[in-house]
Amino acid sequence: MIKVDAVIMITDDDPDDRLLAKEAFEENRLENTLIFTEDGEDLMNYLYGKGKYEGKSNPIPDLILLDLNMPRKDGREVLIELKKNQQFKRIPVVVLTTSKSDEDIVNSYDLGVNSFITKPVTFESLVEVIRNMGNYWFRLVSLPNQL
Repeated sequence: MIKVDAVIMITDDDPDDRLLAKEAFEENRLENTLIFTEDGEDLMNYLYGKGKYEGKSNPIPDLILLDLNMPRKDGREVLIELKKNQQFKRIPVVVLTTSKSDEDIVNSYDLGVNSFITKPVTFESLVEVIRNMGNYWFRLVSLPNQL
């Protein structure tokens, strides 16, 4: 079991994908705090404490899992905004998307993403991806928000 006091934000407009991600974390016994946002605008409102997040204690995520193709504000727009902001630019961002497009991969790295992962098709594969991600981000890597 990987036990790290880390806050992971998962931003995806598909409620089924959010549920599968939650279940994959549970399957791997990753005991991190998971925060779910529905799209890029919701994510940024959370970080800035606006809208439904105003006046609440919103912990800054240690890692963001970000879908690319979402309504209102997509993942590319979020990356641009995050990386321009002094407070948020060091938060590691992993794009987790259905896209396999070379253009999306290159563009995401150009915008400052830390990793790009194409969403697996099966739940078992998602569990494996989350396990590997957990090992990497919470056993091997030193996160800037935890210094």
